[in-house]
Amino acid sequence: QVQLVESGGGLVQAGGSLRLSCVASGRTFSTYSVGWFCQAPGKEREFVAVISRSGSTTYYADSVKGRFTISRDNVKNTVYLQMNSLKPEDTAVYYCAADVRGIISRYNYNYDYWGQGTQVTVSS
Repeated sequence: QVQLVESGGGLVQAGGSLRLSCVASGRTFSTYSVGWFCQAPGKEREFVAVISRSGSTTYYADSVKGRFTISRDNVKNTVYLQMNSLKPEDTAVYYCAADVRGIISRYNYNYDYWGQGTQVTVSS
């Protein structure tokens, strides 16, 4: 069983930055790929970014390329999402998710474990 806990969300003005953290339980964290997804009110959950087991490979949604950076620290069992140049349309609940097979995927149905989410609100 893997537990994921997100933190770092909040209210920020457009153009500002936030860094989200996702802390995982368990001693096999380095074998999981980890993704970030977001869900705005009335919308489906969307892919944001994913990182491989070692952190050497990352992929991003087109809407966040050049603004968001995903990274991980396997010693601390933590994955980060650095969010810069935030826009009002980035407002959503952000979730991290782990794929125990280590597959890099943008599809939420591939992920085995999910956190509870953290709210990000960007004001104009």
